[in-house]
Amino acid sequence: MLTDYHNHLERGTLTLDYLKKFTTMARQKGIEEFGISEHAYHFYQTKDIISNPWMEERRYYDMQDYLKLFHEAWNENIPVKMSIEMDYTPGKHAEMKRFIDAYPFDYVIGSIHWVEDFGIDLAEFRKEWDLRDTYEVYTKYFDQVVTLAQSNLFDIIGHLDLVKIFKYVPEDESFLLEQYDRAASALSDSKTCVEISTAGLRKPVGELYPDKRLLQMCYEKGVPIVLSSDAHVPEHVGADYDKAIELAKSVGYSKIMTFSKGERTEHELG
Repeated sequence: MLTDYHNHLERGTLTLDYLKKFTTMARQKGIEEFGISEHAYHFYQTKDIISNPWMEERRYYDMQDYLKLFHEAWNENIPVKMSIEMDYTPGKHAEMKRFIDAYPFDYVIGSIHWVEDFGIDLAEFRKEWDLRDTYEVYTKYFDQVVTLAQSNLFDIIGHLDLVKIFKYVPEDESFLLEQYDRAASALSDSKTCVEISTAGLRKPVGELYPDKRLLQMCYEKGVPIVLSSDAHVPEHVGADYDKAIELAKSVGYSKIMTFSKGERTEHELG
């Protein structure tokens, strides 16, 4: 079984024709479970959860149009899963839960892109890394990983160590392993799976998410996995899956999770 649960239509349109370009690619790549998980900040309905000037320039979708798109796909027997990628926002658990519960998502991805007012993975903020204490950013980032897991609101955590995207990584390995351990421990006590994402190979860091040492800890603590490409264009669907599968198996994984209406099922990893 192969999954690709983390994909976005935002560079195109919320139309069936554009969606079909993604599902066609998934079928060609042998991906049996495929989902769209648009960024939640694009939707008017999430304004009470997270808002800043960068997001407000990009808030232009309505959830009713999103729902309509999936119903059009299902009416044509296109087996696409409906999801959302939520920017995890400390202090907004009640608001996030209301939004998640309001729609029939097959699964929900929680991700961390912001450390307070710092967009850690945005090109516009890249120079900000030189002005920040990397250890402080990592500590605050993994603080959020822990509380994301403890919230138990999410089925999957996206790109678990996204914080490394621009290759700003603490030199003190013991510090780094401490962050990894508390992340894996928190995830092991939650319902949240970890995605092995190939998107990092297309970013400056040039690595899969997560780091092999972090994934090893997740495996040893019993955290399940899914596979994702985080495709923002159809050509990236299922990209570099041979490397993702190799990483998963190298730390011991032989199973993968699938989702339907919030219920998960274990399968053999393809």
